[in-house]
Amino acid sequence: MAATAKEDTGDDTLDELLKDTSRVEELSSDEEAVFRRGTNDATTPEINGVPFPGKGHQPAPKRRLADADLPPWLRTSTLALPLYHPAFQTTTSESQHKTIAECLPLLTGQDTQTLPLNTHGLPALRRTQHAAFLASTFNPLPAPYVVVDASRPWLFYWTLAGLGALAQPTTPYRDRLISTVRPLQNPTGGFGGGHGQLSHCACTYATVLALACAGGLRCVDRAAMWRWLGTVKQADGGFRMAVGAEEDIRGAYCAMTILTLLDLPLALPPDAPARAAGLATFTDRLGEWVGSCQTYEGGISGAPNNEAHGAYAFCALACLSILDAPSESIPRYLDVDALVRWLASMQTQPEGGFAGRTEKLVDACYSHWVGGCWALLQAAVPPPNRRSPSTPPSSAAGEVSERDLWSREALIRYLLTCSQQPGAKGGMRDKPSTRPDGYHTCYSLAGLSAAQNRYSYDFAGETVDAGGRLVAAFNWSVTGPSEAELEAWGCDGADVVGGVHPVFVVPMAVVERTRGMFEGLGGLS
Repeated sequence: MAATAKEDTGDDTLDELLKDTSRVEELSSDEEAVFRRGTNDATTPEINGVPFPGKGHQPAPKRRLADADLPPWLRTSTLALPLYHPAFQTTTSESQHKTIAECLPLLTGQDTQTLPLNTHGLPALRRTQHAAFLASTFNPLPAPYVVVDASRPWLFYWTLAGLGALAQPTTPYRDRLISTVRPLQNPTGGFGGGHGQLSHCACTYATVLALACAGGLRCVDRAAMWRWLGTVKQADGGFRMAVGAEEDIRGAYCAMTILTLLDLPLALPPDAPARAAGLATFTDRLGEWVGSCQTYEGGISGAPNNEAHGAYAFCALACLSILDAPSESIPRYLDVDALVRWLASMQTQPEGGFAGRTEKLVDACYSHWVGGCWALLQAAVPPPNRRSPSTPPSSAAGEVSERDLWSREALIRYLLTCSQQPGAKGGMRDKPSTRPDGYHTCYSLAGLSAAQNRYSYDFAGETVDAGGRLVAAFNWSVTGPSEAELEAWGCDGADVVGGVHPVFVVPMAVVERTRGMFEGLGGLS
C-alpha cells in the first residue's frame, strides 16, 4: 500500500534512528549483561526529563497542584506508603521506582509536556494527531521496517481498528487493502504474514479484522479457510498457531474469531486430523483446554503450566464468550474469583495503568489486554438479583457497573497524561520513556474505550442461530459515559473514544455489518 512520500514534520523517524552507526543487531552475551545492568552500571548516563519528546519540543513550565485537587491514589499520604520492603531492593523494584519517577510529574500535572489541556486540566485526547499517526502506516515506510515483514497484517489491523475507534472512515482503504493482502492468501487457506509465507492464525486473524474494518471480507476464500483451520485443530481441543507450530491460547481465540466472523461451519472438515481422536466440531474439548491454562495465581497462561499473562487472560475470556453467553461459559471452565483477584492486582499504583504479569511494569497496551477483560467478566458474574446465570437480569447494566473492581478513572488518567506522545506527530506509547507505535496506539485507544464506555450483554439473546452459527458474541451493546462520569474522570466529550467490541476488538458497527455479510449464501463460497 503505497502513497506519496511523507512530509518531514520535524520529529525523529525510525529510519533516522537506525542509520549506519545505530544498526539493529543482536547483542553478544557480554553486551547484553551490560545492557541489563542499566543504571547499576556507573558508566550509564542518567536520563532526565522525557526521553523521546520529539524534535522541537519545549519542556512545559512546572506547575504545582494542591493535594486536594489530586485523586486519592496520587496524594502525598498515599504516595508515602512503601511499594516494597526497604530491605529488599531488587532489579524489579529499581525499575518500578524509575517508572514511577517518570510518570508522577505527568500524572500530577506538574509537567503537561505542553500538550493542550481539556477543561479539567488534563491533556486532551489528541484525536487528529493520533489519526494522522496511524494513517501514516499506509505511506511508504523506511527501510528498517523490513524487520516486521512477517507482521504486515498487524500493521493494517492496528491502523484500521485505531482509526475506527477515533470515528475516522476506514472503508476508503478497502481496495488498497484487498490488493495488498490477496497475495498473502495461500491456496490452502489462511493468510501469511508476508509474501510466500505460511498461513498463521495470528496473521489470519489480523487480516480478517482489517478486512472487516474496510468492508473487504468477500475477498477471503472461505472454503479454503475452513479446511485450513481444520488442520490446526488439535485432539486435546486447542489450536496450533500454524501447521506444526506451537499450540496456545492465541490460536484458540484467533481461530474462533475467524470462524465466527466468516460464518464458517462448526463441523470439522472430513480430513481434519482431530477427527481421528473422535472430535467432530471445532468447539469439541475447547472449553476444557482453555480452562487447563488457568494457573495457580488465578491468571491465564499461553498454554498449560506456563506463566500467567494479561493478554492470554483476554484471549481466554473472549474465546469462551464466543462459545456461549459469558455467564454460562466463563464460570463453567474458569475459577472466576481467582481470575478477578489476579486481574485486579495487575492495575499498578500509582500509575493507574495495567501490567501484563506479576511484578512487571505498567504498559499502555495492557489497557486493552487487561482492561478489556472487565466487560467480559462483569457479564459472567450474575448481579445480586439473578437467581441463576440463565435468568436475564432486570437491570444488569446498572447493577454490574456499580461493582467495578478496577479504577476506570486511574486508567483514563494514565492514558491521557503518560501514553500520549508530545510533539507534532501524535501516536500513543507504552510509557513516557518509550516511543509511540501502531500497536500501542491501537490498544491504548481500545483500553480507553473499555474505561469510558459501559458494555451490556443481552442475556435473552440467542447463542446459536437456526443455521448452527455461534452468535453469542453478537449480543453486546454499548452506552457512552454520562456527564457525571466525565466530570469524575476529568474528561471532556471530545476525549471519549467510540465503542470497541469487547470480543472482536473492532468498532461495534463493524461487527454488526460483518454479522450479516455471508447470510443467505447457501454454504461456503
